Amino acid sequence: MTESQRPSGEYPTYPSYGNGDAAYPPPPSYQPAQPVGTGPGTTMWPAPGAADGHTGGSGHGGGDGLHSPGLPQPAPEPPASRRRARRPVALLAAVAIAAAVVGGGTATVIGQLTDQGTNSTGSGIIPGTTVSQSSKGTVSGVAAALSPTIVEINATSTAGKSTGSGVIITSDGEIVTNNHVVAGSSPVKVTLSTGKTYTAEVVGTDPDKDLALIKLQGASGLKTATLGDSSKVAVGDQVVAIGSPEGLTGTVTSGIVSALDRDVTVAKEGDSGQGQGGQGGGQQWPFEFGGQQFNGDTGDSTTTYKALQTDASLNPGNSGGALINMNGEIIGINSAMYSASSSGSSNSSGAGSVGLGFAIPVNTLKADLGTLRAGNSS
Repeated sequence: MTESQRPSGEYPTYPSYGNGDAAYPPPPSYQPAQPVGTGPGTTMWPAPGAADGHTGGSGHGGGDGLHSPGLPQPAPEPPASRRRARRPVALLAAVAIAAAVVGGGTATVIGQLTDQGTNSTGSGIIPGTTVSQSSKGTVSGVAAALSPTIVEINATSTAGKSTGSGVIITSDGEIVTNNHVVAGSSPVKVTLSTGKTYTAEVVGTDPDKDLALIKLQGASGLKTATLGDSSKVAVGDQVVAIGSPEGLTGTVTSGIVSALDRDVTVAKEGDSGQGQGGQGGGQQWPFEFGGQQFNGDTGDSTTTYKALQTDASLNPGNSGGALINMNGEIIGINSAMYSASSSGSSNSSGAGSVGLGFAIPVNTLKADLGTLRAGNSS
């Protein structure tokens, strides 16, 4: 029997099973290799030596120590540092795309809103001065935006002097007002909100609608008013009135639209040069409403039109001025107001608004502009 060269106790001993050549070998000193799960339907076994910590070498069949050749290999995972680097980039890209979508949508909405506010063909609104977004819906915002477009008119006729108001509609000085303010008058003096004075000529009048168009001489670069759509006006809408009552240029009052389609009858002024008494000095413009006469006798020659009724304070001198909605659009031309004073009184102490004012709807004016510009008079 050959003696073992190994010192006693150098290796642990294991029990044998069976006798002689049939004996079973002792169990290994390490756990058997376990299959590696890579996904449904695929099982991989580690390469030889992987379980005991060896990771390669020709003595273990080559390979990478984890996967055997010829078997499906799982996709290598990217290094952690690269994964961390890519996530912020992907996040930034997603944010940029979202921002582009939101920005484009906002630009589209703004564009649509801008087109609706300036497209005179689609909405029936003639563009001009508008109220800033921050001031829209406030009386002060409307007053600040529209006051430069309202003028004071002083006219002289054979019947005397009259004071009224007007609205600038073109930058070169076209102004709309009431016919009864300028009928038969020459000359006509116009004072802007800045205090600058112009001479104006009467271009055309329409006594049936109590409208007139005058033109400043030598004017340019003026701020113009936006003519809105009176068909969209509703009872209860808040409005602002701007004019020159009693010669007080740029006076602002506010109220609501209190009724629609009121039949108002006023004296019809022709081309005979016979004008009514002046609004300054306490004399009133007579009109009829509901079968009653107010502010005096309208005479035998009258005309009737459908008017907007408002409780915004109107006083002598407001005739021809603007009734404005809270978007800064002209919805009517102020034309008549009820006063408690008697028609024959020369004392203006009883004059003033009692909450019954009337305005010619702006759609009536827009339909009549061509006639007025042509210099026609009905």
